[in-house]
Amino acid sequence: MYYTISEVAKKFNLTISTLRYYDNEGLFPNLERKSGVRMFQDREIETIRVIECLKKSGLEIKEIKHFMELCQKGSSTYKERKEIFDKQQELVNKEIKKLKNTLNMLKFKSWYYEQALIDGNEERLKQIIPDKLPSNIKNIYNKSHKK
Repeated sequence: MYYTISEVAKKFNLTISTLRYYDNEGLFPNLERKSGVRMFQDREIETIRVIECLKKSGLEIKEIKHFMELCQKGSSTYKERKEIFDKQQELVNKEIKKLKNTLNMLKFKSWYYEQALIDGNEERLKQIIPDKLPSNIKNIYNKSHKK
């Protein structure tokens, strides 16, 4: 099955110019053209999924291009390709940990200001932090204050 560039752009919420850029960078080495029109197939759809994954994990286009070049070289590059994904997985896991700490701080502060609104001030709250917090809030507080 073939897809037009417009269909692919819509499917991935990308601009047509982004897809053209990817093509010009050589990220779709087997992309077919009919009368000069790019015709995407399932292999390019999967390639876009990988490109978007790698972009979201922090890789730049030049690094993604290197990965795509490794793919063209065949099975001799499996180890290097796996190392790229292992490294990005580690970076994403670190980012998730940071985001969890951020989310816990947001949850704690939301609770804090909810209580301040109920009390009309912060006096009681200042006296109970951190040791006399309700256990569920203390757990969130502790998680948000980890280094």
